[in-house]
Amino acid sequence: MDEFIAGLPKCELHLHIEGTLEPELSFELAKRNGLTLPHRTVEEARAAFTFDSLTTFLVGYYEGMNVLLKEPDFYDLAMAYLAKAAAQNVRYAEIFFDPQAHTSRGVPFDVVIRGLRRAVLDAERLHGVRAQLIMCFLRDFSAGYAMATLLESLPYREWIVGVGLDSDERGNPPAKFEKVFARAREEGYLLTMHCDVDQEDSTEHIRQVLQVIGVDRIDHGVNALDDPALVEEIKRRGLGLTVCPVSNGFVTDGSKADAIRRMLDLDLRVTINSDDPAYFRAYVAENLQLVSDELGLSREDLVRLERNAFEIAWLPRAVKDAFLTELDTYARSSR
Repeated sequence: MDEFIAGLPKCELHLHIEGTLEPELSFELAKRNGLTLPHRTVEEARAAFTFDSLTTFLVGYYEGMNVLLKEPDFYDLAMAYLAKAAAQNVRYAEIFFDPQAHTSRGVPFDVVIRGLRRAVLDAERLHGVRAQLIMCFLRDFSAGYAMATLLESLPYREWIVGVGLDSDERGNPPAKFEKVFARAREEGYLLTMHCDVDQEDSTEHIRQVLQVIGVDRIDHGVNALDDPALVEEIKRRGLGLTVCPVSNGFVTDGSKADAIRRMLDLDLRVTINSDDPAYFRAYVAENLQLVSDELGLSREDLVRLERNAFEIAWLPRAVKDAFLTELDTYARSSR
């Protein structure tokens, strides 16, 4: 099964590029930019990656990205992830980026987007992995700041496939950003939002993303299973859910593999993703391996998870079909 997972054509839809900042690259960028890091060695930095909740994770996450200052920094960050993804046979990835986490500390939006975009283009040419960018708003900032960021993104509209919402969910419901996401849809962006696992008012937030925002996809969304009406609406609309089992194990009471099994049994479009792999020490292959081990998944189950991902990806139908053909060919050849 390890060999099967390694060769499986993969699609990753829930990946924060800032969360792929490995300690080795962090030290390299700190040296380049004349910064001093709080840890003396890569080993010390990696040992500090200990979290027990979404809130404690976010503290380290935002501190870590302070080394990202110039366009080449964002290029190197994205290229490192995409090379790793290609090595795990990720054929397509949709990559979140958090511009406000950079503009709020004086890094221009233009610097961020140009570095990431250049990496997306080069990675397809050099590594054969296709990717698109999703711009996320930080929900613990104001809706006004999110709107300003949305407007700042418009000159780069062709480089960004959609918008999302992430960061600390406490006291920051989806409805807070209703006008921002309505304007984003008018501008042609596709919409997704984080509904993090086991948060306060989780089911109400999922209801809002469905009925107030009208998203095209839900990130995490495990707590939809707590309300049969939400499950039925998600299923009726054919929406996908981007679940991240290893990160769940860091910030909640477990991987939620049992919820993934229930989603499969309910015929929901559940997918497996890595979230912030540098911090959680697991890229997408390791996440698939974890779920496979915990649930005893069959090869057919694993193919189904990847089929779900390619089906809900924000790609033209013909491109999806090409990836699905590759997936089916691999499945037949591995019997």
